[in-house]
Amino acid sequence: MRLASVSALLTFVILCAFAVAIGSLTVHRVRADFNHQVDATALQLSSQLRIVAEPTGLHRIVSIEPPLAAFTGGADRAEIRILTLPGRVIVREPSNGPSLGEPSSRPSTIHGYRVVSHAAVVRAAGSDDPLGEVIIQYGRRISDTEATVARVELFLLFGVLAGTALALLAGMAIARRAMAPIAELTSTAETIARTRDPSLRVPQPEASDEVAELARTLEGMLRELDAARAETESMLTRQRRFVADASHELRTPLTSVLANLELLSESLAGDSGEAARSAFRSAQRMRRLVADLLLLARTDVGRVPRREACDLAHIVVEAAAELGPVSADHDITLSVAPAVVEASRDELHRLTINLLDNALRHTPPGTKINVETSSENGQVLLVVADDGPGVPPELASSLFERFVRGKGDRGGSFGLGLAIVRAVAESHGGSVALEPSRDGSGARFVVRLPRSAGVGSPTPQQPLAAPSGAA
Repeated sequence: MRLASVSALLTFVILCAFAVAIGSLTVHRVRADFNHQVDATALQLSSQLRIVAEPTGLHRIVSIEPPLAAFTGGADRAEIRILTLPGRVIVREPSNGPSLGEPSSRPSTIHGYRVVSHAAVVRAAGSDDPLGEVIIQYGRRISDTEATVARVELFLLFGVLAGTALALLAGMAIARRAMAPIAELTSTAETIARTRDPSLRVPQPEASDEVAELARTLEGMLRELDAARAETESMLTRQRRFVADASHELRTPLTSVLANLELLSESLAGDSGEAARSAFRSAQRMRRLVADLLLLARTDVGRVPRREACDLAHIVVEAAAELGPVSADHDITLSVAPAVVEASRDELHRLTINLLDNALRHTPPGTKINVETSSENGQVLLVVADDGPGVPPELASSLFERFVRGKGDRGGSFGLGLAIVRAVAESHGGSVALEPSRDGSGARFVVRLPRSAGVGSPTPQQPLAAPSGAA
């Protein structure tokens, strides 16, 4: 539409310039022809009229040949006056016509008439001798000429408007035809952007023009992007399979290594015992890393472990008790209520451990950490909140990505904890989010999971109790 409007505007400007030029020339020509006709008729009257008067005076006109009516009748709507040199009117045709003013040697416009005056000879009756001179005034109405000028201007105006309208309609038709392939390309591009599917085909116009060349270029680009995506997905799949297989294969030898190192750390003393205990701690960290990678690999490939009805409140108490030895310098408060979900108990345990461990690692000693479980609107909520320094704004958007570590990490983590939290939550049909804290300080992580429906009671657990070191 914009292209058609611009085309119509340009056409309007061109037609206006053309109309002004042609109109000026036409109007000038019409008026010049009219003036020439008036001048020629007045000169013809002065040269062809035979005016005969009695010898006693010029005002006693006997005859005028040819008759003046021959020059005033028809469509000319002319007026003729014959005056003596002093200016006395002796003949007028028609008799009731308006005054043409005083005679003048130059053409003039009087009472809507163009008036031209010329001298003529009057002859004496019977002798044909010159008796004297009179002045013949010939006037012709200019309204007819102005009406013609107005019609020409109106015709040009209508021509400009009609030409502009036709240009607009033609421009719209041409633009619609020309833009149809581009609109189709745009629609396909929007579909690809919405679905993120580069395998979609780009429509190919039948014409061999710039639009067709653009369509072929986009088609080639999409084919290359599709091939690159397929190659990347294949590479990622192989990488995930390798990580899963390697992590799985490492578990058995790591278990053996850990058992031997634990035995050595207990049996050796002195520097050798300290070295064995240090190696044991490193092997434990390696086992956690292998477990993290294996869990992420399982969620990446969509492997679903066995699920059962379990109470998230019991899992929270167990996780807090497990972290009791390393949380003595923090004030952990549990506010748990029964919250039954159908899930992998081990994975939920790991999710809870990671959230608590994250709070312990990134807050200073003395920080209060509150853990809540509840059920509302068909969902089970796990909330871990602290009153520590909070999450830096620049880190909030990438907080749940893999291998992302905050500046306040005091425990040397691998940056996989929160990534595992998100992976476990999403694999169970839930979500995790960093939400604003109620008092505006610290960090508040909220996990939402579908509440168990239509399943049996959870596996019996020990009564809920606060772990050692927790309130």
